[in-house]
Amino acid sequence: MDLFGEFKWRGLLYDATDGLRDVLAREQVTGYIGFDPTAASLHVGSLLVIMALARMQRCGHSPIAIVGGGTGLIGDPSGKTVERTLLTNEQVEANVEGLRRQLSRFLDFDAVANPARIVNNAEWLTKMSAIELMRDVGKYFTVNYMLAKESVKRRIESEDGISYTEFSYLLLQSYDFVMLYDRFKCTLQMGGSDQWGNITAGVDLTRKLRGAKVHGLVMPLVTTASGTKFGKTESGTVWLDPELTRPYDFYQFWMKTDDRDAVKYLKFFTFLPQPRIVELEEGTRRAPEQRAAQRELAREVTRLVHGEDAVREAEANTSIVFAASVSVEDLRKAPEKLRLERSLFAAGVPLTHVLVQAGLAASNSEGVRLIRSGGISLNGERVTDERQVLTLGSAGVSDGIFRIDRGKKQRIVVEIAG
Repeated sequence: MDLFGEFKWRGLLYDATDGLRDVLAREQVTGYIGFDPTAASLHVGSLLVIMALARMQRCGHSPIAIVGGGTGLIGDPSGKTVERTLLTNEQVEANVEGLRRQLSRFLDFDAVANPARIVNNAEWLTKMSAIELMRDVGKYFTVNYMLAKESVKRRIESEDGISYTEFSYLLLQSYDFVMLYDRFKCTLQMGGSDQWGNITAGVDLTRKLRGAKVHGLVMPLVTTASGTKFGKTESGTVWLDPELTRPYDFYQFWMKTDDRDAVKYLKFFTFLPQPRIVELEEGTRRAPEQRAAQRELAREVTRLVHGEDAVREAEANTSIVFAASVSVEDLRKAPEKLRLERSLFAAGVPLTHVLVQAGLAASNSEGVRLIRSGGISLNGERVTDERQVLTLGSAGVSDGIFRIDRGKKQRIVVEIAG
């Protein structure tokens, strides 16, 4: 399937400039996506655009990941209600290096015909003076044009407004397109639908400065069927860095996907072919309780981000932790355990405190509410006393290892150490 058709079938085509489909069909295109280095790691919300670059390369085109070492010093106002905290040069440089390592898992930088590239826009933006920006770029943008952009309009209407710093972001990102056209004959920029204004501004600037016909394509913003923000859990953001989000937790994030979202996410976040996804869609419709689509989704995305070993470990841990009944011997085999010191149990520790330590409750008071509602089980037995205290001699704890369930989807193995 051609790249445009691939995007369309997967539901990734939100909007595109006229003529792009024909261009992609008849020639090898160089295209880019920008990544904001405001953190040392990307998160699952970034996967959609990472996969877009990888799909582009698999279809024979040349991808560029532009890491915003220059624009990251300013901050993109798109999708933000308040101004970002400005980062130092050192913070941006450290974050850029982290993003470089993660992107290398998806893109082939050694391909002979269409190698991927990582480019830092600090190479040209940090060398541009304010006079050059205003004379060479700013003269091609009217204030009326900039005020009409959705990201700017929303901020102007907010209580805090928008600073000149963020207002100028549009100029800087547009200039990136010109520089990439000059250096690599790049003729396509892609991004999320919230970037459409920035992308079309770059298209216009490249046409005005270079007389070139370039294009833009945007993908839909990922949402969940339940209305919650994609990539957020009770414990926070789901990161691609295994030091920030454990591979087991990463795997479980995908396993918990709503049935209504499972097939959509298979299209968005995996390279599975159409026949296999259709097969999983039919299986979900016939027997949703088997969660075949979720298992395949968790397996494929975890493999892409963390590798095959992480998949095997996550699946082994899942089979133990989520078994209907489990023995002490099986619990000891679980590769992922929360270890709590023996001294904590020697004096007796409230179960609600352990729930907080295990990340199953945000606070002791939430733990009490969960127990009262019948949502907590200890080794498969429902807990009914919110004042329950665990000691080294407590039933289910005396073996030094036990399992706590929060409902049917959140379970953790706790080992007493020391």
